[in-house]
Amino acid sequence: MNKEVSRRTIVAGNWKMHGSRVANQELLQSLTALMTKDNLSTEVLVFPPSLYLDGVSKQLADSDIGFGAQNLSEQAKGAFTGEVSASMLKDLNCGHVLVGHSERRSLYNESSKLVAEKYKAALEGGLIPVLCIGETLAEREAGQTMDIVFRQLDAVLDVVGTEGLSQGIVAYEPVWAIGTGMTASPEQAQEVHHDIRSHLRELDEALAANMQILYGGSVNGQNATQLFAMSDIDGGLIGGASLKADEFFQICKAAG
Repeated sequence: MNKEVSRRTIVAGNWKMHGSRVANQELLQSLTALMTKDNLSTEVLVFPPSLYLDGVSKQLADSDIGFGAQNLSEQAKGAFTGEVSASMLKDLNCGHVLVGHSERRSLYNESSKLVAEKYKAALEGGLIPVLCIGETLAEREAGQTMDIVFRQLDAVLDVVGTEGLSQGIVAYEPVWAIGTGMTASPEQAQEVHHDIRSHLRELDEALAANMQILYGGSVNGQNATQLFAMSDIDGGLIGGASLKADEFFQICKAAG
């Protein structure tokens, strides 16, 4: 089965807690130079630490590369020291924001309910949320993969409904494959992506057909082509490889 024509592929680079003004400038200069030599059909995004969003915004002002934040508050404004609201991110020209990344869920105890509230806040602030969902190795070995994934997905659906979900992007990231060097095989990833799309199809046919579902989990220049060839994989959310311009560009080309 071929990908739906309406589903443009996306490659998004999550820089996590890496970077500096100098390193970011060099990385983006190299990446934009590579992209000007090759007319990619893929949508390319980067997610720097929030401290560097303003600088990235200025550097990418005349570029085809989009950018977003790694996190946001579920609150619109107020006495929430250290938090960043959707309106603040929008003020810096952010287009997207990650919500529910496994590191936020596991290290900072973000529940699926909180993730859903952040997803809603992103929509209300005019941002496109990228909802990260995925299971741990123990959950996979216990045969609970789809139970966990559906539970995380349904928590957002309960808050924003199918219309709200349709305005975002889903990223399936098996926790056991993030930063470990382990990668789900193309067939394993496709199976989960297919089941996610089938789950959405039970609610809304158009939602299922148009939803962009990205794969994240140790994607690199060597395995990207096989992963992105799967019919229900619409691109990738890339971690470590997104910090290397040449490799990230190769992944972008593979998605195209």
